[in-house]
Amino acid sequence: MGLNSECDIRVKPKRRESYVVVNAAILGTEKCDVAARLLPNLERRLKAESVGEVRFDAFTRGRYATDASHYQIFPLGVVVPRTIKEAERAIGICRAEGVAVTARGGGTSQAGQTVNDGLIVDCSRHLDRIVNIDVAGRRCVVEPGIVLDELNRALKPTGLWFPVDISTASRATIGGMVGNNSCGARSLRYGNTRENVHAIDAVLADGSRAHFGRLGDPSANVPPDLVRDLLAIAAREAEEIERRFPKVQRRVGGYNLDALVPSRNDINLAHILVGSEGTLGFSTRIELKLSPQLPRRALGACHFGSFHEAMKAAQHIVTLKPIAIELIDRTMLGLAADIDMFKPTVAAFLRGDPEAILFVEFAEDDFDENVQRLKQLGALIGDLGIAWDKTGARWGGVVEVLDAKLQAGIGEVRTAGLNIMMSMKEAGKPISFIEDCAVPLAHLPDYTARLTEVFEKNGTRGTWYAHAAVGCLHVRPVLNLRLEKDVRSMRAIAEEAFAMVRDYKGSHSGEHGDGIVRSEFHEMMFGAELVHAFADVKDRFDPHGLFNPGKIVRAPKFDDRGNFRYGADYRAAEMTTALDWSAYPGAGGGFQGAVEMCNNNGACRALAGGVMCPSYRVTRDERDVTRGRANALRLAITGQLGPDALTTDTMAESLKLCVSCKACRRECPTGVDMARMKIEFLSARTKKFGLSLHDRLVGYLPRYAPYTAKLSWLLNLRDTLPGAAKLSEAAAGFSAERSLPRWRADYFCDPFVADGEGAGGDVVVFADTFNRYFERETVDAAIAVLKAGGYRVRVAAPASGSRPLCCGRTFLAVGKVDEACAEMERTIMALAPIAAAGIPIIGLEPSCLFGFRDEIPSLMKSDAARKVATRALLFEEFIAREAAAGRLNLKLKSTGKRALLHGHCHQKSFDTMAAVTATLRLIPELNVETVESSCCGMAGSFGYRADTIDVSRAMGELSLLPAVRKAPDDTLIVADGTSCRHQIKDGTKREALHVARVLAMSL
Repeated sequence: MGLNSECDIRVKPKRRESYVVVNAAILGTEKCDVAARLLPNLERRLKAESVGEVRFDAFTRGRYATDASHYQIFPLGVVVPRTIKEAERAIGICRAEGVAVTARGGGTSQAGQTVNDGLIVDCSRHLDRIVNIDVAGRRCVVEPGIVLDELNRALKPTGLWFPVDISTASRATIGGMVGNNSCGARSLRYGNTRENVHAIDAVLADGSRAHFGRLGDPSANVPPDLVRDLLAIAAREAEEIERRFPKVQRRVGGYNLDALVPSRNDINLAHILVGSEGTLGFSTRIELKLSPQLPRRALGACHFGSFHEAMKAAQHIVTLKPIAIELIDRTMLGLAADIDMFKPTVAAFLRGDPEAILFVEFAEDDFDENVQRLKQLGALIGDLGIAWDKTGARWGGVVEVLDAKLQAGIGEVRTAGLNIMMSMKEAGKPISFIEDCAVPLAHLPDYTARLTEVFEKNGTRGTWYAHAAVGCLHVRPVLNLRLEKDVRSMRAIAEEAFAMVRDYKGSHSGEHGDGIVRSEFHEMMFGAELVHAFADVKDRFDPHGLFNPGKIVRAPKFDDRGNFRYGADYRAAEMTTALDWSAYPGAGGGFQGAVEMCNNNGACRALAGGVMCPSYRVTRDERDVTRGRANALRLAITGQLGPDALTTDTMAESLKLCVSCKACRRECPTGVDMARMKIEFLSARTKKFGLSLHDRLVGYLPRYAPYTAKLSWLLNLRDTLPGAAKLSEAAAGFSAERSLPRWRADYFCDPFVADGEGAGGDVVVFADTFNRYFERETVDAAIAVLKAGGYRVRVAAPASGSRPLCCGRTFLAVGKVDEACAEMERTIMALAPIAAAGIPIIGLEPSCLFGFRDEIPSLMKSDAARKVATRALLFEEFIAREAAAGRLNLKLKSTGKRALLHGHCHQKSFDTMAAVTATLRLIPELNVETVESSCCGMAGSFGYRADTIDVSRAMGELSLLPAVRKAPDDTLIVADGTSCRHQIKDGTKREALHVARVLAMSL
């Protein structure tokens, strides 16, 4: 159901299958009048009765219309409760109004479990408390919205963890994992979620509360008649369950009736809720089984010249009792090697050109035992006839990996498997619909070979990765679901694949659940009798279909294009874009394809580690994450949010908190570059509405700076004259709570040429606007260090005129791409001869220097711009490179014992933090510690704005500012970003130094 209807309403059903949506645009004016009365009543009641945030606007509905599957269903609205009681109230209102409810966590479901056309209850923002941790009993009780990684971080001091280590652990919630009965990479040892859940508290469809646990446990509190009826259904179907339920470990399809068969003596009523996909009740508290944390491990990367040989080997490798066997195929290896974030890791373990690699992990308590098993693995691979000195299918061997850092890096590549596969830039993408099939290991080689033939017959190919140890391979055929012929191929492939899996007595749903993708096929897999029993379970719990209808039972057709993200009528209007998007397909010269690279898997929702989406880490709002922004852009350019949605105020709000950190450029495995997309949006909006005074002052800074710097004494009164800061806030939006950078009367202008001994050759320093006019000591320090190192130093000067060069960054920040291009052209004209002569061009401000490598080549599209990009280096990159090559003749003395380093976002995005660390370590006796921080929160002008200063400060308080405050007084605080240094000074009253100044102090 889209947003183009006159109105949509939810009405109570006349039959028990589910609550239904009435599309008033189809049913006529009379129904629309009914809708006009009833739908506002739902929203009004939700807002009046304190259920948390209530959002019925089109943009929010659009953001929650998708998950990581290929489906899109617009909900009526979204509620974000602050407490469990608020969630219960919202459910109660929906029950009274006849509106279905879908509970949602991270929203990363692969099968369409978390999209529906009723009310979405988002548990991930606030319902994330750890209620209790019982270390001795190895248990904990949590609310459903807590993210797995956050839980395990909290558990780390106890030596315990929740071991269902799924690939989406950085954003998947425990409630979602319980709903899907998730399985992790190490399920050989730990099993799936069901085997690690003790009890569940839930709200039932009638509003009552129940505690599901072991049968006979005094704490269990489930209506006796419900228990009786469930056990009766299981007893009735015991023979059919034994005959039809797959015996493989990875079986998560249907309801867990096998958990309730009377012959078992350990019946746990909670296990009927596990894997139920939110269709039976709303979990409020979940009691989990915990395990001791993993000891030091040994990892073997088994290379195979033949995919088939790798599949044959898996059944033999399991005899060594590894904790995991994970597959990566050639396609995934190639894609990962092209992603900046994974390139170094792939290079470290990859040998030759394998068709497949099996990563085999050993994790016994005795590390020597792990090493011994790794040796046995090498011998076993040799006994199978695989060796490095052979060719073709028999080529291969084991690369031993004992380094913990490299093991972690390999784990990141493996867990990003889905996103890596989706990084293909072509119109066709690997589609998840037979992805989770699991077969007995003995049949794995035959199954993969036959499935490959099915793909070829249907004119496509498949991508393979994941859990070889349990016969559950994530296989995705490459299809373009915009094309009717590929939709038909999807059904043909599904029917053949599921029939094959049934013949092998495997499971068609081995890890990611049923959702819309697989529910239709339950009868094929389980038979009509068990499907009827599943319906009995649903009806016994939820007779009116309040909870997440259409999943597991009474599902829609999995290939109903009306539920697709890219349906039959999906298209984007042509548009004129400012940037180059030609690497992608679609309208706007490829802008459409670039936006559609977001597959909704939600890696951007990580709350720690990396840098991506720092504002989301503060607000925890789906609007403020790369995924939410990409969805808004996609819906806007395809007309699903109304006319001209791209340039609306609502879209501006959607992108306002994007700080253009560029972390998604590196950390998003599908390469969604939101910083560049924001420039495109700002360009379109600026062309339509022009610039505010604030944006004019920011954007045109390089143009007026040479003149206003002469009036530094007057401008600096803003932060000393009473009332001046308030006036600047009222007139131009600069927060009165934030001081502005102080203009320097002695700004950097001369000399344009500096002497040096010259033994090291020529270098050219690019003095950016910020350091030139506000912190000239940084430029002076860089020149002094380079001269001391034996280099002839020049400062980049314009080819004509006296106004200093500019990279165009400030103009890009406000959407004035034409003005940015004018600055870039002028600068490239001056730097092109320098680059052509092979002379390094050294920058000091990361956001400016990386413009030469990123935006300038994209906008200029000239050989000169590309040559300048190859010669442009940050100061620390140049120093580290010269030192490593033995060309740096720099004598340094000790200046302190400790330095605390904060990296600028763009340094992290372009992977240059190692160069900063290496440069600082040239100073004798200096111990360098890097703050594990995201964006500092200033982000250029972002931290100065009155409407964003609160978020700016909160971003700084996530980790950076507390770390600086804790540092001893004699610690050097190092930050290369101008805005980073300002945030540190404002937030801690401590001065941070550019690395060039630290080196200059040590001369």
